Amino acid sequence: MSETSIRSHQESLTVEASAETLYDLVSDITRTGEWSPVCTSCWWDDDAEAGQVGAWFTGRNELPDRTWETRSTVVAAERGREFAWVVGGSYVRWGFTFDPAPTSTTITESWEFLPGGIAMFEEKFGDRAEAEIADRTQQALHGIPETLAAIKRIAESSTGAGQGTRS
Repeated sequence: MSETSIRSHQESLTVEASAETLYDLVSDITRTGEWSPVCTSCWWDDDAEAGQVGAWFTGRNELPDRTWETRSTVVAAERGREFAWVVGGSYVRWGFTFDPAPTSTTITESWEFLPGGIAMFEEKFGDRAEAEIADRTQQALHGIPETLAAIKRIAESSTGAGQGTRS
């Protein structure tokens, strides 16, 4: 089975912060550039819908060899439980879930390359589709632990490690 057969991945990390604190952090997509190794900035397409299921936002992504923007729609927005979005409305699902404990929360970041994304890559890249999909897969596999570590650092420095809740 080839490495490109990987179509989803998730990793978890325990953070000394409440599930609500972590949710508030990651659901504020305007802060994404603080923790993402690829997405340097995001903004809501319509401030009135910000953070709600069905809201759209745009993200600016940068790598050494290219820069691009994507539009995503929020598909899960349950404070303290889950925040997720789908790039392009049907291409790739990214999300965070939160499993609270008394003084910490296990945050899980997940990524799934959806059938609509595979089809789009095949149409856009033709014979290069598998290589392009493999490239995006590697970015996700490397980026998720970096993202989680940065979120942990930010959350614990703002709440004070060990406090677990917002004051």
